[in-house]
Amino acid sequence: MKVFRSERVVFPDGERPGSIHVERGTIVGVGDKFELPAGADIVDCGPLVISPGIVDSHVHVNEPGRTEWEGFETGTRAAAAGGVTTIVDMPLNCIPPTTTVAALEAKRHAARGKCLIDVWFWGGVVPGNERDLEPLIDAGVRGFKCFLVPSGVDEFKAVDEKTLRHAMPILARRGVPLLVHAELPQFLRPHEGADGARGFSRASYRDYEDTRPPEAESRAIELMAMLARETGVRVHIVHVSSAAGVDAIAGARAAGVHISGETCPHYLSIVDEEIPDGATEFKCAPPIRTPADRDALWRGLQSGTLSLIATDHSPAPASLKRAGDFVHAWGGIASLELSLPVVWTTAAERGLTAVDVAGWMSAGPAALAGLTDRGRIAVGMTADFVVWDPEGTFVVAPERLQQRHKLTPYGGRTLRGIVHATYLRGERVWRV
Repeated sequence: MKVFRSERVVFPDGERPGSIHVERGTIVGVGDKFELPAGADIVDCGPLVISPGIVDSHVHVNEPGRTEWEGFETGTRAAAAGGVTTIVDMPLNCIPPTTTVAALEAKRHAARGKCLIDVWFWGGVVPGNERDLEPLIDAGVRGFKCFLVPSGVDEFKAVDEKTLRHAMPILARRGVPLLVHAELPQFLRPHEGADGARGFSRASYRDYEDTRPPEAESRAIELMAMLARETGVRVHIVHVSSAAGVDAIAGARAAGVHISGETCPHYLSIVDEEIPDGATEFKCAPPIRTPADRDALWRGLQSGTLSLIATDHSPAPASLKRAGDFVHAWGGIASLELSLPVVWTTAAERGLTAVDVAGWMSAGPAALAGLTDRGRIAVGMTADFVVWDPEGTFVVAPERLQQRHKLTPYGGRTLRGIVHATYLRGERVWRV
């Protein structure tokens, strides 16, 4: 038996001194710090926090097909370095996308022997693949992702209401969620500028932000809530960015719709007024918005309107970020390794706790993906842990990150929360 102990263990009901007893990768007992069975292998973490391993349910690994963007080897190494013990990989931007069983098997083959942590997969809903959905469920995908606007890659097409009405009853019958990139194309604005009175600058972050207004998000959520009510499927809105989006989810939930939402570290930590013109490392879609939107996202988490935080780790080569050109730059922020300190830095400032963060970054994502054996420190759960110092600070040095491409909007920022070690089923897979 192996026993982990610390003065600060994050249990589902609070943080306190404790011990965690592990056999064959599973938690078989929890107790106070001094419960040490004879002959046990002791891992004493002293004053460091032991939290459940992070489950990131929104990660773009991109292998096979775009491995030069990110791959299973570099992606899972970055995850382990950040205390992430499980990821659920998105069905794009790999080639082929995960819209058929053959594509899923190609992805599993590409991942074999390269992963430091556990990897699961979402399937994709695209026009014309309705017959592939049940075989994908039988093959093990945890649910499905779709886009209501162009995804940015030609091989993963956006869906319309007709496609959704064919697909959603299948997902409802099989009890798996539909994850939705929620922006409606008819509410996006042209690149000439939101007010039409001035020239549009490709270098202006505010001009880019204006092209994807909050109404595009909230109206998409309203559409998905209507379809969820009609079909009975659980709809999950990914990367909610705005107060309007939070309000739309809250309204639907109050009306009894089975809908949930997530937000991301960048929306919780960065606001639009901080982003310099030309700084395309900050580009994502939906865009990072105002301080009022950021505050609303935190309130959404605290109220339960938003159930989890996931990174939407979406890396690309620096050449695709097109410095200075927000129109043509790839829209994605790579933050898998930094998600815990980014979230914790702002959460701690707001008086929130490590228990709160574990609920949003471990238990919530695990529940979305139906991974009932992880995300909490409790008897019967997998022994996946992150050991970290919540008081320690560091300056982000991009060149030291484990992700394949080092460009990050967090470069040079001082963050709070240092990961010391990551354990998968009781075995250490990363340490500082």
